[in-house]
Amino acid sequence: MRNERLTLSPNVLAGVQVELAPHSWKESCATTECSLHQLSPYIGKIKSSIAGELVERFSMRGQLVVDPFAGAGTIPLEAALRGRRVFGADISPYARILSRAKLCPPASLETAVEEAEMALELAWSLPSPALRSVPEWVRNFFHPDTLCEALRFATVCRRPGREFLMACFLGVLHHQRPGFLSFPSSHLVPYLRDKKYPKAKFPEMYAYRELRPRLLAKIRRSYKRFQKPIGIAQFNQCAVQDLQLPERFDALITSPPYMNALDYGRDNRLRLWFIEPSLAESVDNDFTKRRQAFRTAIDSLATKVEAGLVKRGFCVFVVGEEFNRSFEAHPSEVVLATIAERAPSLRLRRIISDDIPDVRRTRRECKGVKTEHFLVFQRV
Repeated sequence: MRNERLTLSPNVLAGVQVELAPHSWKESCATTECSLHQLSPYIGKIKSSIAGELVERFSMRGQLVVDPFAGAGTIPLEAALRGRRVFGADISPYARILSRAKLCPPASLETAVEEAEMALELAWSLPSPALRSVPEWVRNFFHPDTLCEALRFATVCRRPGREFLMACFLGVLHHQRPGFLSFPSSHLVPYLRDKKYPKAKFPEMYAYRELRPRLLAKIRRSYKRFQKPIGIAQFNQCAVQDLQLPERFDALITSPPYMNALDYGRDNRLRLWFIEPSLAESVDNDFTKRRQAFRTAIDSLATKVEAGLVKRGFCVFVVGEEFNRSFEAHPSEVVLATIAERAPSLRLRRIISDDIPDVRRTRRECKGVKTEHFLVFQRV
């Protein structure tokens, strides 16, 4: 089956099975997925229903599934829920917090609430923070009293073992709804919406917002459709180039960062600041550097897959594409060329093509990303 909008060249497609994504991939899974997936938003993440189907198709229960670009932890969580062993990694500290929170949550809602109450009590015991030392762009998002509470709680949650609480806190950090902490702002990419909601007309949206009830409500929502991961999971915060994969693994299923379109640092800058203030001050928006980083990461990963993937094991790359004639707009071509050079034992078995609307997994500025290619390799 051939998708008319498939961007790969004919010589690449020769002898390769091409599929269109099933209609079910376009259906919402927001009301059926494990609610741990909804701890905190993450730009560009793969749908949990798609991740789950990839895990089912290309691995078996008890096998070791690797995801070196774990992002929000969607693929690792789906693998763990299905009884796979999981090895995940990502360079982002935000990804580390989300992934560890999802893979190792408190065993019950009662335990989670108890841990939250203890952390809140500890946070209130801390000295009042000096708001003048907080960058103005951060202060602009919050009522001063709300910001004081947020700063204290973030300080407590930076300690190891509190990733679940930090993820829940980051999940209510900014939005325009009453259940969130900030002044009216966007949900994913942080920017104020004070022109649409001027303070003179909507004074209630600029009032003090208490942390505790919003945090506890978020925790309760996280356990609405709670499934505790049953697979053994490990997660490392590490660049792919420095990552040591397991000596042998059964499948690699991963969604690398969009090469040209998404700026993960900028899009998460407010949450990154609360994780560690220095992170948001060093955001780099250079497209050229991101493209080169993509190539370097895929090159390094291909060599490691060649060394560690078991015989007959699958390697699946989910790659976002752009529709123009530039080579640099087609990262699938980069992946295919790199695998051919660095992992010669892998054969491209099939390509699944999924046309995606602008509103799914992209910003408004990234309307060129119209499809994703699921490149399925197998070690022969």
